Amino acid sequence: MKTQSLFNSRLESCGVELKSLYSSIYGPDEGAWSYFLSMLEGALGERKAPLRRMDEKRLADPGWKRSNRLLGMMLYPSCFGGTLEGVRQKLGYLKECGVNYLHLMPLLDSPKGKSDGGYAVSDFRRVRPDLGTMEDLERLADSCRRRGISLCLDFVMNHTSEEHPWAKAARAGDPAARARYFFYDSWYIPEMFERTVPQVFPTTAPGNFTYLEDCKQIVMTSFYPFQWDLNYANPMVFNDMTENLLYLANRGIDVIRLDAVPYIWKELGTNCRNLPQVHTLTRMLRLACDVVCPGVLLLGEVVMEPARVAPYFGTPERPECDMLYNVTTMCTTWHTLATRDVSLLRRQMEQVCALPRSCLFQNYLRCHDDIGWGLDYDWLRRFGQEETAHKKYLNDWFTGKWPGSRSRGELYNDDPRLGDARLCGTTASLCGVESAVESGDGEALELALRCDEMLHAWMLAQSGVPVLYSGDEIGQLNDWSYHDDPDKAADSRFLHRGDFDWEKAGLRRDPSTVQGRIFAALRRLEVVRGEHPVFCSDADVWVPDSGNAHVMVLCRSYEGQSFTGLFNFSEQPQTVSLPENGLSDLLTGKCLEQTEYQLPGFGFLWLCSSCSKR
Repeated sequence: MKTQSLFNSRLESCGVELKSLYSSIYGPDEGAWSYFLSMLEGALGERKAPLRRMDEKRLADPGWKRSNRLLGMMLYPSCFGGTLEGVRQKLGYLKECGVNYLHLMPLLDSPKGKSDGGYAVSDFRRVRPDLGTMEDLERLADSCRRRGISLCLDFVMNHTSEEHPWAKAARAGDPAARARYFFYDSWYIPEMFERTVPQVFPTTAPGNFTYLEDCKQIVMTSFYPFQWDLNYANPMVFNDMTENLLYLANRGIDVIRLDAVPYIWKELGTNCRNLPQVHTLTRMLRLACDVVCPGVLLLGEVVMEPARVAPYFGTPERPECDMLYNVTTMCTTWHTLATRDVSLLRRQMEQVCALPRSCLFQNYLRCHDDIGWGLDYDWLRRFGQEETAHKKYLNDWFTGKWPGSRSRGELYNDDPRLGDARLCGTTASLCGVESAVESGDGEALELALRCDEMLHAWMLAQSGVPVLYSGDEIGQLNDWSYHDDPDKAADSRFLHRGDFDWEKAGLRRDPSTVQGRIFAALRRLEVVRGEHPVFCSDADVWVPDSGNAHVMVLCRSYEGQSFTGLFNFSEQPQTVSLPENGLSDLLTGKCLEQTEYQLPGFGFLWLCSSCSKR
């Protein structure tokens, strides 16, 4: 179908809604609307044939993203392959890991020393020179597509770097460029904002505004002083940022991660979070993709509790994000490990399970970022756990300060005044593998390896797309050497952002090594998950009470198949009641005739209702 007729056909199905939403934000600005439509048509015209074929394939199979066969990995290209071409040459390793969804950490051009890990973008159409070129990115995307790997890339919506051409022009006094940001001549309005807007980084980057000495202006900077917030009340900003998003989609990116999406609309007198206009803008982005690249998914980064996360899915009739981060389950999982009490995790999972099955989450244990303790403190307070004291306990436990802890982590954004801090560290180090290896304590190592496997089994049993953090498949430990690098020493998140250890990865087939044991254990779980449709995201899921404060139970049912997972979050053995006798262990094929079973410390079971062998 020719571009114009295809464009008209797709626009016909959503154009009325799109125009209505656009007008609700920008009013009767026919010039901006006309530009927006012509931009969409141009982007569709630039979409190459293989990508259009992929769009049609996914439109014909909208459930592809809900398959139990999806397995993701997130990585930094520089740490994993050195360059984008280096990553492309390592795709065979990713396929060996079973990965068919690859999330690349920020790789667009950003100033060294003022990049916030790549989230201060100075050019949305240029790859960081040390990683390669945009042509290299497109070549990598093409290679991934041929291997059946979907590629995800971050899109920083809320702000640009102060080195972006728009920001440079604004600093030089260009009024049109300044209208893309929030510029003020005095502190009068910024101080009014500060009364209601929380600070993102009160310790390392206090306040929401920065004074620019050279031009005697004040600019909104919610995150860091070198990241200038974009003004989405200006249609030029929305039009151009949408065009940048579609440009990346046309390079072959399958999943666009919308970074910090709850922050993108600013309004005086509010907290500038989760405002209704955010959902209007997100819905318009979804519709723009439906016109140009309907096979592309939008992944929302919404770091909030389930009640505030769910609206970002939109509705079945008017979807917004196709997938969201399951942040609360991640941090509650680590809380559960430190407390050995599953009650909060069960409560949180009940909220997730109560959401419509159409809601799709990206699940993970660790990612590039820190662990923020955004727990349900109103509920915990009923049991005498006050927020400040509880956060201190969790941080002391995972940094190895608490008696009996073998975890090894480090604090991020520590604020002794408020008694608040976040946590950094790799999965294996937080599970105790690092301290056990260093001490040579074989018993402690066995316990730490069981803990690592149990946590992955828990994550893989949940509905959604499971995503590993690069290195976790071989139990990579913390990289303490970042303290010796002046460009990294101030940011403890580099503790778990170390270079991938290819020498250690070479041991992944040796069952006598830590790397071999973890790699084999995770692959066994991943393969079994992929073989059983009961793990797909269309399954019914519920979390019954195990009757044991240390043991989490998760049940699944799909098309006559049933699954029960039991997970011991304590280092001590726990006796559990099985729902029935004659259950089959999915990992061993063994039939369990008893109705009681003793889980070892950090042990787990994946059970199905039939004793027939796989």
